[in-house]
Amino acid sequence: MTKLLKREGVQGFLYILPSLILILVFSVIPIFMSLFFSFTKYNVLQSPVLVGLANYERIFKDKFIFAAIQNTLAYVILTVPVQTILSLLFASVIAEFFRNRFGYFVKSVVFIPVIASAVLIGTVWFTILSPRGVLNTMLNVIGLKSVNWLGSKSTALLSIAIISIWKNVGYFLVIYYAGIMDIPDSIFEAAKVDGANSVQKFLHITIPSLANVNYLVITLGTIWSFQVFDLVHTMTGGGPGTSTSTLVLSIYNAAFKEYNMGYATAIAMLMLLIMMLISYLEKKILTKGEREL
Repeated sequence: MTKLLKREGVQGFLYILPSLILILVFSVIPIFMSLFFSFTKYNVLQSPVLVGLANYERIFKDKFIFAAIQNTLAYVILTVPVQTILSLLFASVIAEFFRNRFGYFVKSVVFIPVIASAVLIGTVWFTILSPRGVLNTMLNVIGLKSVNWLGSKSTALLSIAIISIWKNVGYFLVIYYAGIMDIPDSIFEAAKVDGANSVQKFLHITIPSLANVNYLVITLGTIWSFQVFDLVHTMTGGGPGTSTSTLVLSIYNAAFKEYNMGYATAIAMLMLLIMMLISYLEKKILTKGEREL
């Protein structure tokens, strides 16, 4: 019996070994390497020189990093709730009323922006939102003034957030739709017999049954929002001023414009710490009701 258990243990370990190697090589080891480089002065061309906490001290004195943190948090607050709610509502409507070819067509169309290149999307929307672009032309036709969507501090970050929501909704819609399809039909039928309407079924059956899916969608959405780079780099470059500067853009600028890899990895470690803290809080909040049940 002991030999059999040992054999099964070895077989199980060999089964997960390829994935374990990939995770170690591409995830775990790079994190520790980044942590090491964050305590160094390193420009890639020369050997790294240990500088202690100098890079972290610079972060707390760098007003551009504080602006990037504020913008990133604002971006997360703008995008995550809206794209979560929209994708849940769209998935519920399709599951309730359009379990047919039209529903499949809608899901396919909404999913197209997900698989499109963010750089391509940014370029297209930059053209649409330019001072003489399609959107301002339509506003002029109905008698409204043009808006400098990407050139104004009050609208630039909001514009990018809206585009990001438009791009991501299709992905989370598919996840929610799969979660809704996993809820037994008998529960909905019993609620219908009891006189529950669509709204009541949505509030009292669909949402509580999707607790795990909600946690997944919100966590993924938060991580994606923290990683925003392509749209910002393509459409505004962080401007006007620092109004759309983000943490990832700051990492890019430090690494590939200043060639200061040590400082760039220090910013990356700070971003990782913030993301871990927010993910922990989300888990505590979103799984609280599940634990109580």
